[in-house]
Amino acid sequence: MSIKFEIPEVDIKEEEIKTLLATKLFEDGIVSLGKASEIAGYSERTFAEILLHKGVSPIRYEDIDLKKETSNA
Repeated sequence: MSIKFEIPEVDIKEEEIKTLLATKLFEDGIVSLGKASEIAGYSERTFAEILLHKGVSPIRYEDIDLKKETSNA
């Protein structure tokens, strides 16, 4: 899918806009880490590092089954 829209003139690069959009979509639980990294144009590892730098955890704790994880520890 491709979406095009006009933004008023701002001093920000297209890559940063994609990263900001992907970060927000991931933070809000709309897309997965993989899809967000695809939107931003980075590998999952690189995008996870970017998220950490922005203070956003790349791990969604609500998706982890803690009982299962602790039994495997």
